Amino acid sequence: MLPLSYALRNLFRDKSRLLQTVGGSALVVLLVMAATALNGGMAKTLSASGSPRNVILLAAGSEESIQRSEVTAQLGGIAEASIPGVVKVLGNSAVSPEIHYMSFLETPDGGKGQGLFRGVTPKALLVHPEVRIIEGTFPGAGEVMLGKLTWRKLGLPEENLRPGSKVKIEGADLTVSGIFAAPGTVMESEIWAVLGDLHMLAQRDTLSCVVMRMQTPEDFSEVDLFSQQRLDLELAALRESDYYSALNSFYRPLRIMTWITAGLVAAGAVFGGFNTLYAAFASRIRELATLQAVGFGRLAVFFSLVQESLVACLTGTLLASVLAMFLLDGLTIPFSIGAFTITVSPTVAIVGLVTGVLLGIIGSIPPAIRCLQPSLPKALRS
Repeated sequence: MLPLSYALRNLFRDKSRLLQTVGGSALVVLLVMAATALNGGMAKTLSASGSPRNVILLAAGSEESIQRSEVTAQLGGIAEASIPGVVKVLGNSAVSPEIHYMSFLETPDGGKGQGLFRGVTPKALLVHPEVRIIEGTFPGAGEVMLGKLTWRKLGLPEENLRPGSKVKIEGADLTVSGIFAAPGTVMESEIWAVLGDLHMLAQRDTLSCVVMRMQTPEDFSEVDLFSQQRLDLELAALRESDYYSALNSFYRPLRIMTWITAGLVAAGAVFGGFNTLYAAFASRIRELATLQAVGFGRLAVFFSLVQESLVACLTGTLLASVLAMFLLDGLTIPFSIGAFTITVSPTVAIVGLVTGVLLGIIGSIPPAIRCLQPSLPKALRS
């Protein structure tokens, strides 16, 4: 076998080719890592947003979108009195009547962004225990509480949405009462308002849904039975986890398009690598033949050529990994119903490494075979 030092020396014989190979592989690996982190971040956020113990009562036919649902404003009290198995905390039932409403929020400096508003009562904290108020207080009349990623979803400066700031919603002036966190869920990009205020702002006297926290996931059957018995209310019961799982499936085409884009760029890089390595190896046919003449087999020369490409691509992979840590890790991406944070996890790093290895191997095999095909006498005369 040829020593690795021989392959390393050959890499620096043509510095422009080396830069092209390293830069191209770094771009492809970075794109693949970004696609992996993007898809993983969105799927993880949507799957973590719903609890199997939470059940949503909403209008029949609106299972795909709570925002389209309309149920009677008395549903919360009716459900609380009729359904067994609801969690009770200090005598309070974990039943949260809610309005989900998409609208625009404006700031005094002229900033404007569209966000998801959730009209709630204090009981919402019993149903959504992952919510923690990290600044300020729960909203009262004329106030709203923002998720810590709301500014990113709205596309507005974070300093304009601090507790005490004034905002305008549907022409009404409101005050930001606090900031809450709900790690890993879409709620972190929502705007929570008092249920009564949102009734007036949305100009509706109905609810979007009632969310109930059950003692066990199996208690869903009690809620489902209630929805089927009360035909007058025209209800459907849906596990919260199933609702967000359906949303995850809805966004699957978007994630597939991300993978297709990454695949097309990777394919372009591989074909570009073919051309670069063909030119580089073809100019060294006599050198490669000389190595065979002095006793190195074709297989040894072949592996040396693959080593050159592999070292260059792995260098690009290392560069891409460093860039991913600085550019991607912790980046918050908004989408239609919220925002999610990208994490460069070990899985993302492994995918990047595998991509770099495949680029180095696949991109070098055809050029190496082509340049080693001529017979030894013919190659020595070239």
